Amino acid sequence: MNKRKSLIVALLCAASSGVMAQSVEDGLKDLYYGKYLSAKQNLEKVIAAKPTEDKAYYYLGIAQLGLEDVAGATATFQKGLQAVPTSALLQAGMGRIDLLKGDAAAAKAKFEGASTATQGRDGDVARAIADANSEIKGGDRAYALTVMEKLLNNEGRKRKEQYTPTAADYIELGDAYRFLGGENGGKAITTYEKALELDPNNAEAVMKQGLVNYNARLKAEAVADYTKATNMDPNYGPAFYELFSFYIVPKKDQLSWDNAAQYLEKYMAVADPADKVKNQYLSAYISFFKKDYDNAISKGQAALGGANEFYQNKLSLLIGDSYLQKGDSLNAQKVMDEYAAKVGESKLDSADYKLLGAIYMKLKSSDSATQEGYTTKALGYLEKYSNSITAKDPETFLQIAEQLKAAKKYTNAAEWYEKANELSIANKEQLQAIDYFNVGINYFYGAVTVNPYDTVLLNKADAAFQKVIEVKPDLGTGYYWRGQSNFAKDPQAQAGVAKPFYDKYIEMSESDPAKNKSTLTRAYVYELLYYYFKEDKPNIKVYSDKLAAVDPGNVTLKEITENMAAREKAAAKPAAKQGQNKK
Repeated sequence: MNKRKSLIVALLCAASSGVMAQSVEDGLKDLYYGKYLSAKQNLEKVIAAKPTEDKAYYYLGIAQLGLEDVAGATATFQKGLQAVPTSALLQAGMGRIDLLKGDAAAAKAKFEGASTATQGRDGDVARAIADANSEIKGGDRAYALTVMEKLLNNEGRKRKEQYTPTAADYIELGDAYRFLGGENGGKAITTYEKALELDPNNAEAVMKQGLVNYNARLKAEAVADYTKATNMDPNYGPAFYELFSFYIVPKKDQLSWDNAAQYLEKYMAVADPADKVKNQYLSAYISFFKKDYDNAISKGQAALGGANEFYQNKLSLLIGDSYLQKGDSLNAQKVMDEYAAKVGESKLDSADYKLLGAIYMKLKSSDSATQEGYTTKALGYLEKYSNSITAKDPETFLQIAEQLKAAKKYTNAAEWYEKANELSIANKEQLQAIDYFNVGINYFYGAVTVNPYDTVLLNKADAAFQKVIEVKPDLGTGYYWRGQSNFAKDPQAQAGVAKPFYDKYIEMSESDPAKNKSTLTRAYVYELLYYYFKEDKPNIKVYSDKLAAVDPGNVTLKEITENMAAREKAAAKPAAKQGQNKK
């Protein structure tokens, strides 16, 4: 589940007097800092001392959800409702559980009931409803915004009925705008600023401004915000975790194993000391990022015994990936196949599919049937991976394409490059010549690695190379590869379909024959063949000379030269005999 909850919830508005309130506040403080297990322990003590404290039950449930214990959170909310049957806050908690189970209708009914019971004027309840609808897949994000706006709207109310907003309220309102996305990003930033006006040292508000900037692809600004949050409060672990998460994204302008390890170590320094299994997992993860894969494997295996289901799964992925990264794809396969069989297909997620696809791409067998089985499985997992990710990103599709290209599945690679391009266009991004070239070259190789050549794929390659020309007309590459695609369709050069493209390429490239030797050779061969079959002797001589200059031992040149000589010799013999007869 998404960890980016408004963990400051109710921290500033919780009662500050008395031992019991202080204990609730301690739990809320732990939640703010992402220390879920410590929060759980503190809030359990509150409930033991006062079994009718509904806020303690609710925030205990939130802590359990942070620990990925949905069953435990459900039981806590239910137990709380038995103790406090009229609690609107706990009713909202059960609505959250409904959303996690995919029952949006049941969730909405509970949220509406909780809101009505409090007239939409209870901060804890409104934030609980809004947070669930913003954070959880299937939630109604527009409804989250409406709930928060109603809470904060004092228009027409008497002074004693007016609601006094807290930093937590503005953070939740900012979250509602952020998850709605698009033009609401600016509103989210402004709303987080309002939270900072009430609490200038609120690191959560600054970190979430970073999330808005990241969503807007303002990556430098996002990193600056995350860093600012850690400087404001060096104990605020979630901001260190965002920096770690930023640097493990496999994109050229983000991925940095060194930075990832650095920020993960900083996160661990302020993480929840009570959560030993999580800390063991993170310690193994640091070894992974430092490329100490043997240590990552041994630490991961040592932690498995005491781990719950959630961490058993994460540790299995870490161990499997460590084997893969150290080049032991067979042990990686063994670990991940056992893991997949244990959890079942229905519980596999995008990270599982991605790793399984990568493993099966790396497996090699001398038996062709076994190898084909590996490749088929890899393709299946990569397809499932792409379908399972909610945020469609061209970079993800490019990574899949690169893996397929490395496995020499060129046609499949071309299709994924095309998908990446289509997504970029949908995102209103400007495509470069290389984006179209990747499509064309992989369709081309997909076409010429079968016998006979696949004309359909050659046409697709030709169309992609035409796009290269349109984007970069001063680059010879597009003309050359259009020539190559059409040469493959016209291998005897009799139709001349490749000639216009080779003509243009030669015009652009023969000023530097040393640099362009191999490509000019192919272009000259086609031109020579074309004129040979046209029996155009002057041009045969022109292209024979050009070809001899760059590739004097060329087989085609040799054959045509020999054939031309034989023809001339054969034509000369009758002429000689006629001269002899005149004598």
